[in-house]
Amino acid sequence: MTITLMGFLHLLLLAAATSSLQQYCMGMGVPVQLNDDVLGLIVFKSDLHDPSSNLDSWNEDDDSPCSWEYIQCNPVTSRVSEVSLDGLGLSGKIGRGLEKLQHLKVLSLSRNNFSGTISPQLTLTSGLERLNLSHNSLSGNIPSSLVNMSSIRFLDLSKNSFTGPVPDNLFQNCVSMRYLSLAENMLEGSLPSTLSSCSFLNYLNLSKNSFTGNLDFASWFGSLKRLRILDVSNNALSGSVPAGISAIHNLKELLLEGNHFSGPLPFDIGLCLHLNRLDLGDNQFTEPLPDSLQRLNSLTLFRASNNMFTGSFPQWISNMSSLQYIDFSNNGLTGSLPSSIGYLKSLNYLSLSDNKLSGNIPMSLADCTYLSVINLRSNNFHGMIPEGLFDLGLEEVDFSQNALMGSIPHGSSRLFESLRTLDLSRNNLTGSMPAEMGLFSSLTYLNISWNKLQSMVPPELGFFQNLTILDLRNNALFGPIPEDICDSGSLGILQLDGNTLTGPIPEDIGNCTSLYLLSLSHNNLSGSIPVSASELKRLKILNLEFNELSGEIPQELGRLENLLAVNISYNRLTGRLPVGGIFQSLDESSLQGNLGICSPLLKGPCKMNVPKPLVLDPNAYGNQMGDHNQRDRSSKSTQLGHHKFLSVSAIVAISAAILIAIGVIVITLLNVSARQRLTFVDNALESMCSSSSRSASPPVGKLIMFDSGSSPDWISNPESLLNKASEIGSGVFGTVYKASFGAQGGIVAIKKLATSNIIQYPEDFDREVKILGKAKHPNLIALMGYYWTPQTKLLVTEYAPNGSLQAKLHERLPSTPSISWANRFKILLGTAKGLAHLHHSFRPPIIHYNLKPSNILLDENYNPKISDFGLARLLTKLEKHIISNRFQSALGYVAPELACQSLRVNEKCDVYGFGMMIFELVTGRRPVEYGEDNVVILSDHVRVLLEQGNVLECVDHSMSEYQEDEVLPVLKLALVCTSQIPSSRPSMTEVVQILQVIKTPVPQRMELY
Repeated sequence: MTITLMGFLHLLLLAAATSSLQQYCMGMGVPVQLNDDVLGLIVFKSDLHDPSSNLDSWNEDDDSPCSWEYIQCNPVTSRVSEVSLDGLGLSGKIGRGLEKLQHLKVLSLSRNNFSGTISPQLTLTSGLERLNLSHNSLSGNIPSSLVNMSSIRFLDLSKNSFTGPVPDNLFQNCVSMRYLSLAENMLEGSLPSTLSSCSFLNYLNLSKNSFTGNLDFASWFGSLKRLRILDVSNNALSGSVPAGISAIHNLKELLLEGNHFSGPLPFDIGLCLHLNRLDLGDNQFTEPLPDSLQRLNSLTLFRASNNMFTGSFPQWISNMSSLQYIDFSNNGLTGSLPSSIGYLKSLNYLSLSDNKLSGNIPMSLADCTYLSVINLRSNNFHGMIPEGLFDLGLEEVDFSQNALMGSIPHGSSRLFESLRTLDLSRNNLTGSMPAEMGLFSSLTYLNISWNKLQSMVPPELGFFQNLTILDLRNNALFGPIPEDICDSGSLGILQLDGNTLTGPIPEDIGNCTSLYLLSLSHNNLSGSIPVSASELKRLKILNLEFNELSGEIPQELGRLENLLAVNISYNRLTGRLPVGGIFQSLDESSLQGNLGICSPLLKGPCKMNVPKPLVLDPNAYGNQMGDHNQRDRSSKSTQLGHHKFLSVSAIVAISAAILIAIGVIVITLLNVSARQRLTFVDNALESMCSSSSRSASPPVGKLIMFDSGSSPDWISNPESLLNKASEIGSGVFGTVYKASFGAQGGIVAIKKLATSNIIQYPEDFDREVKILGKAKHPNLIALMGYYWTPQTKLLVTEYAPNGSLQAKLHERLPSTPSISWANRFKILLGTAKGLAHLHHSFRPPIIHYNLKPSNILLDENYNPKISDFGLARLLTKLEKHIISNRFQSALGYVAPELACQSLRVNEKCDVYGFGMMIFELVTGRRPVEYGEDNVVILSDHVRVLLEQGNVLECVDHSMSEYQEDEVLPVLKLALVCTSQIPSSRPSMTEVVQILQVIKTPVPQRMELY
């Protein structure tokens, strides 16, 4: 609400009158009620937007605000002591009207939409004891004069957008402070050293900011004797954590996760005997866990995941009898679990995945009767699964990627009601699938793939009401697919590959309306593909290869608009492919092995179930009204007439066949003649040039360097060079090694090419490699030389010390900083310049064909360098190689025209790959991501968000900041580059120009239009 001008003038006059009245009455000794509180609150209200009219009771004509809603006054002085406006949906700025509230003790404005900066001139009353501005959108620096630290006891500024460093003098006199939270802002710099002055502090939360520097418990927290909770998680703090933490005797929670701490844990951490929560996760701690930890008998949560702890699993863990939550996943722990682990009677969550643990799973683990989550994935556990575990009320079980044997235990009724996730994949389990599994009413994820189970698929699986993922791949399951497997209607992924299932695909498969992945390959399924599969409107991936399916593919499948990948190879299918959808873009690898399918990609007969032509009876055209005697002619005459008719038809057919055959023979002879003339010319040219070209062939088994012509003799054996190198990567074209090379010991990269499909003649290889060697550009990996023998082919290239963009973007450790937006834009622009050079500086242009982050290397300054460019020139069968490797790359990188031989492939396929790379760099996500219940196609996801006006939601959250006016046009450029129609994509020269305009400062950019 905003007050009128007359009202505001009235308040000012009233304030002046109040001041005069106060002076007069003080002289007379008469007490008077002041109205500064009314003035201050109404001025404060004038800066607010109150959509729910919660402050309607605040009336400027009142003499006192003590009757107003959300206001409390001191009963003795009748002055405002508390303003609590939490969660009222208010917005606007925090104005200086609050300075009038000179007796204010509590100010709480949390969970609203206050925004903007807090004025440095705003100084709240010196007697303020409690200030809560949390859960708003306040920004800028925290003013050092906001509150009087000598009186404040509770200060919560969390969950805002405050930036910059915390003033070092802010806490200089914080002797009364009990509670301090600056969590979930964008604060940076070192932790203020004056915090040590807050000697009565009980709660300190600085989490989810960007604080840097070290922690020194001895000097920094030595005086915080009363601290109970310390949370500095999810910052950028680094270095080791030195001893001295035991000085905080009463510490109950120590949360250090999500930083860059390294080295061993301080030995005295076990002396904080009151600790009940200890979170060390997502750091770089090393060495074994200190034995002093076993003294923490009050500890309920112990998380040390995603570190580098080593040594044996602590056998003393069972001494910590209060533990409810243990997470040691993703470390280097060895040894076995102690049988005494069953003493942890309160244990609810146990995750030890991705370690090197071995031995049996202790039977005593079933004594942890409160256990609901157990994750032992990716270890070396062997033996049998303890049956007692399946009598507990477990919610999540993951024993995948171990060496467990025996059968799957039968579950109890308690497990049926609770279990949501069961993953036993990649073990050595045998026996049958328990029929009781169909009773798991809460189960959403079931994965028993890659075992040795031998049974029929239980029909009870159709009882699952909430199952979204069912993965039974690569077992020895037999029999038919249950008819009612999709009765629940919630199944999103169904994978039954690699079994010996027989019979038809159930007609009821159409009931799986939520399916987006259906994979039944490598079985013995027969019959036709049911027409009901066309009801799977959400289906994105369909794999039916290596079965015995027959008949024609239902034309109705062409209406599945979301279908992205289909493989029906090696069946007995016949007829035409469905019109529409992805079927017209399928490549040979998706269709081969079906001799009856009609496709120009396949060799063999085309079999279609078409009606036979109708042969008309010639007698039907006779005189049906003629003499009855004529119809009674002898059978001999009738037969003679028939023979005469058939002879005429045969003559016509034979004549047509002869004419066609003659045409084919003539064309064939002409082709042979032309071929012979071309061969003669080729042979003549070859014989004329043999003395020059062949005699000038590069020496076989010699390393040729383009800058010096050859290398020293000691390099003539390439295997000795590779033995000195270390392997740093591999891909479609071969393996890459890092090596020290030459007299100066410079570092180079050596790619050992896979010999399959590579040019076999040294002079041809030399010619193509030298063309690639001429491709010099700051954003291309320089090709320095090569080595050729019939068995070994090496390329010597420049070495990029910062590795690949793939590793920096998708494979970085949580503790490693993400790529900044400035560097991401530099990578985009540099890559575009390199591609433009390949496309427009060579005739014919050099096309990469395989542009993706793993082929973008980075130097020490994050300048991009494109690798593997033009290697397709070294292939003898380019199209076959590209198509056969299409699905080896992640789905989403490859331009659509590479899968369709009817389209001419040109440099626009690289533009498509560049557009996908833009999506990855901006969002930090892969082109296609598979979740538990959906598949995210990144380009479609961004397009939808852009149409909805929410595209900034997809920007990589790991970037601390970015330029919004650069990100939006860059994403729009990516959508244009990934157009399904090649001609609609820009050239790379145009892409470079667009990026340069985007990078131009906004005022100058506007002048360009």
